[in-house]
Amino acid sequence: MRRFPTPSGPRLLYTLYNSPGKAPLSGSPSPSPASAALLGTFHFRNFSSGNVARAKEEKEPWWKESMEKLRNIGISAHIDSGKTTLTERVLFYTGKIHEIHEVRGRDGVGAKMDSMDLEREKGITIQSAATYCTWNGYQVNIIDTPGHVDFTIEVERALRVLDGAILVLCSVGGVQSQSITVDRQMRRYEVPRLAFINKLDRMGADPWKVLNQARSKLRHNSAAMQVPIGLEEDFKGLIDLVQLKAYYFHGTSGEKVVAEDIPADMEALAMEKRHELIETVSEVDDKLAEAFLNEEPISSTDLEDAIRRATIAQKFIPVFMGSAFKNKGVQPLLDAVLTYLPCPVEVNNYALDQTKNEEKVTLSGTPDGPLVALAFKLEEGRFGQLTYLRIYEGVIRKGDFIINVNTGKKVKVPRLVRMHSNEMEDIQEAHAGQIVAVFGVDCASGDTFTDGSVRYTMTSMNVPEPVMSLAVQPVSKDSGGQFSKALNRFQREDPTFRVGLDPESGQTIISGMGELHLDIYVERIRREYKVDATVGKPRVNFRETVTQRAEFDYLHKKQTGGQGQYGRVCGYIEPLPPGLSTKFEFENLIVGQAIPSNFIPAIEKGFKEAANSGSLIGHPVENVRICLTDGASHAVDSSELAFKLAAIYAFRKCYTAARPVILEPVMLVDLKVPTEFQGTVAGDINKRKGTIVGNDQDGDDSVITAHVPLNNMFGYSTSLRSMTQGKGEFTMEYKEHLAVSHDVQTQLVNNYKGTKEAE
Repeated sequence: MRRFPTPSGPRLLYTLYNSPGKAPLSGSPSPSPASAALLGTFHFRNFSSGNVARAKEEKEPWWKESMEKLRNIGISAHIDSGKTTLTERVLFYTGKIHEIHEVRGRDGVGAKMDSMDLEREKGITIQSAATYCTWNGYQVNIIDTPGHVDFTIEVERALRVLDGAILVLCSVGGVQSQSITVDRQMRRYEVPRLAFINKLDRMGADPWKVLNQARSKLRHNSAAMQVPIGLEEDFKGLIDLVQLKAYYFHGTSGEKVVAEDIPADMEALAMEKRHELIETVSEVDDKLAEAFLNEEPISSTDLEDAIRRATIAQKFIPVFMGSAFKNKGVQPLLDAVLTYLPCPVEVNNYALDQTKNEEKVTLSGTPDGPLVALAFKLEEGRFGQLTYLRIYEGVIRKGDFIINVNTGKKVKVPRLVRMHSNEMEDIQEAHAGQIVAVFGVDCASGDTFTDGSVRYTMTSMNVPEPVMSLAVQPVSKDSGGQFSKALNRFQREDPTFRVGLDPESGQTIISGMGELHLDIYVERIRREYKVDATVGKPRVNFRETVTQRAEFDYLHKKQTGGQGQYGRVCGYIEPLPPGLSTKFEFENLIVGQAIPSNFIPAIEKGFKEAANSGSLIGHPVENVRICLTDGASHAVDSSELAFKLAAIYAFRKCYTAARPVILEPVMLVDLKVPTEFQGTVAGDINKRKGTIVGNDQDGDDSVITAHVPLNNMFGYSTSLRSMTQGKGEFTMEYKEHLAVSHDVQTQLVNNYKGTKEAE
């Protein structure tokens, strides 16, 4: 039976084969009646039971073959490990692009996947561009993910929709801090992965050191699948340990792969590494272990199958090698993606059934089920909002009505496209496992779409709280419209980017995951919307909390002409026990009708409003429980407003008695500096009130892990560069909010009072 490379195949063939009096197309094989019936049932399902049963037996192959030849993969790694360069080579060899451009393009073109001007200029990848290509008859969707920790939400969202991933490691830098973060995310989303050790042509390349680091630092159960022939300038090719062949890459761009016998001087090493590979895999695969223990000869097919089983079960990570820049080792890596990474049917995806209190449901992942698709990325395109969808189950067609489960809205699919970085190709329909984009569908990122027959949502994604804020305002008053349009768009695209108003100064405050994150957005407002914005000093998101129980008893009484105001509230506030997800709790413990129940919501509202700004430095109060135990009301003068004001004043009055403290965000900072600067850097961290929690040696470098308050980390990248002659690097991510020391608290409170008086 024919395989249909395009999803629209069956419907088209149905009309050809089932139209009376039409001869089949010349050159096309005439199908059997059963397969013609099958093609009919796929869309119409109006057959007698006998035919349906027969079609069912033969129905497997239609989607089975097209699903088995589909791979959704991501390429993620540490900054500058050569991720985008690798993607560029993959696109070149699969025929998607016809010439190669480098990332920091001297030719002014830049890599294909970095489609924003800003990315080309800085040489970093910010958005995950999705692109697809074909290799040996398989369709591969590639998602290029950013390596900067400030953009982790992009990485998380990309990993959520992948079936497999390639973790790129640098053969000189080894396993770096960001590689660990990315690997942790892959583990959280249970993504089977291959490792690719890149840059074997660089000075000091040592793939075996990197492999040992992956085992110790990432706790990978991994083994080399290849042995390099020569290293650094002498890097010529690779030995495949499964097939026991040597591969050389000829031609101007390494497009001619030549297989030869293993060089005689490397046979012993190759056999030793192959034995190590078999041993590692047999530890996690019973079938191979049996053959290995019985000392039976292990064929390359047996080994291949065992590696595939172990990789998909996430018990083993095969390690490949090469140099993307020098065009070596990319084609074997592509073959490995097809051989070892799973197709969409082999991965378990769960949805949450909203009708059954978010019960977990396993999706079949086939085109037969009801439609379930996840919007994992939004972009503002030339023709309106472009929404990237990963289809988990069912079929989506142009012109269909789909329902957004998160909002309950019904929308029509006006246009369905397949993406290639920032170019697109129109398609009529797509089935489970594919990644497509739709136009004109209004939604937020992380929304789930179905055909209306089920109410499933894909699991919610972890959205970290923002840790840093900046005040921004447009320079000219006229550009306010464009400015707010830009902020709205960025908020919908990126859940970690928040926009708010400072009630005191009236300034617009943007919050995000770090300095780079916010700088990039300010820069994008300037580039894409032509709005110049002035940026204030970065502000840290402090919080306040109480440390002991305090009673309140407050009477709010106001008598004016006509109806007055009367409300009395009694009770206590206390800190919540640590580890709770809720930040604010209100409990009504009143027995009887001391306060009529219709006023209770107003009291809660009053306390919530008061907790929005503590009296120490005006930041929100967290981890507080308010219990209302008694009160009094007046038959005429009591109103919702009176009780709301009573609650606000009661909170302010008893707040100081509860011994409030200020909490500040503490960051987990990973530093990698040459050993000779270790003392200076450690001293500087102590000066910034940081706590060093780990210090490891890695070759000539020291790796320092520390917890440092974010307030003391502004401009750190500049001072680290000057301390280490530009050789040091660091990444930081939010850890938790902790209480500040007494002297810092006094200083913050005095500063706050000073600014209040100045106003």
